[in-house]
Amino acid sequence: MCGWKEVDLLKVYCFLFVFQLSIFEHMKKTYFNWSSGKDSALALYTMLQDKVHSIDLLVTNVNKEFERVSMHGLHEDLLEKQAESIGIPLQKNYFPADVTMDLYNELMQEKMEILVAQNYTHAVFGDIFLEDLKKYREMKLAEVGVKGVFPLWKRDTKKVLREFLALGFKAITVCVNAKLLGAEYVGRVIDQQFIDDLPENVDVCGENGEFHTFVFDGPLFKFPIDFEIGEKVLKSYTLHDDDDDNCHQSKNTNYDTSFWYCDLKLT
Repeated sequence: MCGWKEVDLLKVYCFLFVFQLSIFEHMKKTYFNWSSGKDSALALYTMLQDKVHSIDLLVTNVNKEFERVSMHGLHEDLLEKQAESIGIPLQKNYFPADVTMDLYNELMQEKMEILVAQNYTHAVFGDIFLEDLKKYREMKLAEVGVKGVFPLWKRDTKKVLREFLALGFKAITVCVNAKLLGAEYVGRVIDQQFIDDLPENVDVCGENGEFHTFVFDGPLFKFPIDFEIGEKVLKSYTLHDDDDDNCHQSKNTNYDTSFWYCDLKLT
C-alpha cells in the first residue's frame, strides 16, 4: 500500500510530465539547414537550448555527381556520421553539379513544399551578417509560408568564434577561397593560432565565403568523428552567363572563382 509521500511524489511526476508534454505540443515544428560547418553547429546548439522551436530534422544540400556537401566539398559519409552523432535525422537535397540559380530555386521550392506538407513552419540558418542572403532566404521561405530563424544574426563574429571554441567544439577547414587564402590555410584545425594567422581582410568566421569548415566534435556530438586528411586540390568554377537570377553575380560580370579543397576521409 502506497504511503502519502509516495502518492504526493507520483502526483508531482504526473504534473511535470503533463507540463512538459504541453510545452512540446506548443513548440514550433522546425527544420535546421545544416551546412556541416562551425556556424551551423553553434546555431544548432543555441536553438536546442530554447523552448520555442522543436528541431527534429537536419537538411543539407549535396552535389549529386560528386556526393559531397555543396560549397564545403565534404564527402557525404562524413555528413551522415555527423547526423548520427548529433542524433537528429538528416535529409539530403541532391542537386546537379552544374545547377543554375533558376533550377536551384525550382528544386528548393519543391523540397520546401514537401516539408510544409509535413507541418514544418520554421527553418533555421547559421547566417551572421550577409543582408542580401538573409533577404533571399526569407523571400523564398515566404513563398511557401515558412518563417526563417537566424540565432546568430548580427552577432560579432569574433565573439561567435570565441564562444564556439570555449564550448569545446572542434572544426577543420575543408575549403578556402584561393583569392584570399593560400593552400596552407586548408586542412587546418580552427584554433587561436589559425585566427592569429588570418589576413586582416578575412572575417574570422569566414562569413564572406573566405573559408568553410567541418565540425568533428563538441557538445552537440555523442561521439567525435574520426577522419584522416587527404590531398589538397585547387578547383576553379565559372558562373553561368545566361543566368539572370544568379544571386552571386554582379551586373554584366561573370567571375571565375577558385578554391582550395582538403579531402577528408572517414576512418
